[in-house]
Amino acid sequence: MSVLAALFAALICVGAYISFPIPGSPIPIVLQNMFILLTGFVLGPLWGFISISIYLLLGIIGLPVFSGGGKGIAHIMGPTGGYLLSYIIAVVIIGLLTYGKRPGLIRCYVVLIIASIIIYAIGVTWLKMKLGFTFEKAIKVGMLPYLIGDSIKIIIAGSIGWKLKPIIHEMI
Repeated sequence: MSVLAALFAALICVGAYISFPIPGSPIPIVLQNMFILLTGFVLGPLWGFISISIYLLLGIIGLPVFSGGGKGIAHIMGPTGGYLLSYIIAVVIIGLLTYGKRPGLIRCYVVLIIASIIIYAIGVTWLKMKLGFTFEKAIKVGMLPYLIGDSIKIIIAGSIGWKLKPIIHEMI
């Protein structure tokens, strides 16, 4: 499982590099949150936590693994820090709600939606505090532009994870 935790941490790093800026928002569109959802679902709460911790620690020590090549503690303390830190909670929640079983595909999507709501709640609140936005502006800047894309990522992560989880767990 340690190899899988490292592999998923690497996928999260790659997902952060696939980044598209949104005019007027400090938060780019990235694929890393799709890999976050997949990590929690496939690896479970413990190994998912370890994987996301590896990713965050790589960035904290100075490797450019955050979106746009960001790195260091300053990046985590910046406007996108709430999203980054929320990934820990999201991965554990996904892992706990799907651990040791292969839930139906609909349940899988519901769990990933719950995790995405957690990511948005923490990320938008952090954005509001860091930039002095009202909640309305923080939602307009840090959530609304991403809902359609994140919905697609939930469908992709859920479908891949639902197929991949039993295969991986059979191998280990």
